[in-house]
Amino acid sequence: MFGVLNLYKPAGWSSRDAVNRVQRLVRPAKAGHAGTLDPIAEGVLVVCVGPATRLIEYVQQAAKQYRATFLLGRSSASDDIETEIDEAPAARPPTLQEIEAALPGFRGVIRQRPPAYSAIKVDGQRAYKLARRGDAVELAAREVEVYALSIARYDYPELVLEICCSGGVYVRSLGRDLAAAAGTCAVMSALVRTAVGDYRIADAIDPRGMDAGRLQAGLLSPLTAVHGLPQLVLTPGQLEQIHLGGLIEAAFDRPVAAVDEHGRLVAILKPARSGLLRPSPNFLPMA
Repeated sequence: MFGVLNLYKPAGWSSRDAVNRVQRLVRPAKAGHAGTLDPIAEGVLVVCVGPATRLIEYVQQAAKQYRATFLLGRSSASDDIETEIDEAPAARPPTLQEIEAALPGFRGVIRQRPPAYSAIKVDGQRAYKLARRGDAVELAAREVEVYALSIARYDYPELVLEICCSGGVYVRSLGRDLAAAAGTCAVMSALVRTAVGDYRIADAIDPRGMDAGRLQAGLLSPLTAVHGLPQLVLTPGQLEQIHLGGLIEAAFDRPVAAVDEHGRLVAILKPARSGLLRPSPNFLPMA
């Protein structure tokens, strides 16, 4: 069990629910996801299995694509429909042109305030837990990047956005702030993550009814998690060095995916000092 699952998370499930379904089928191997989806959301949830859990950080660096639906003229404490919704009195529906005019301000590197109902820790506690018990939660704005943002459909009060962004973007906050820039407010009513890097929703496996055979058939090479890294095919001598936990001579100034002659991932090599790479992590058993 060493690979990656492109899993479809149904709406109404937590990300943990989906991972637990995988975990029961792969024990004693470990399983972990590479980016939480809220219960209201559905779509691609990348789950790393076995030693591939050590590659989660690379999956998290991939671009995310979403189709998000918002209801304008409404607000809530969670910025979505999971908490009580307040309708803005005498809210004026913004025109399509007004919303389009606001879009450029939310493309590229932007500063974004995460929603109070989020998993960010405040003094060691999750923000959403503090918010649920009535504590005032005001999270600091942070820099995130939106690569592409467009309107897929607008029929007031419903606004559907297509989004491609970096990790760390809160789509709820993006819709909230875009609506404010257009002179109104918004709550997110639906969210579909359509892709994480090259993992597409059309290829995702539904965990409902999944058995061990279907899981095994859907397990992708761990190399898919690091497809953005350069690859280095190791010689038998270099493989022996990796097996012993030694350094490899190679001129790279960034992490490298090391593979054997059969194209199997054996390690991620990282610069140790000039001209030398250290395995971290090392997927070969140590001698």
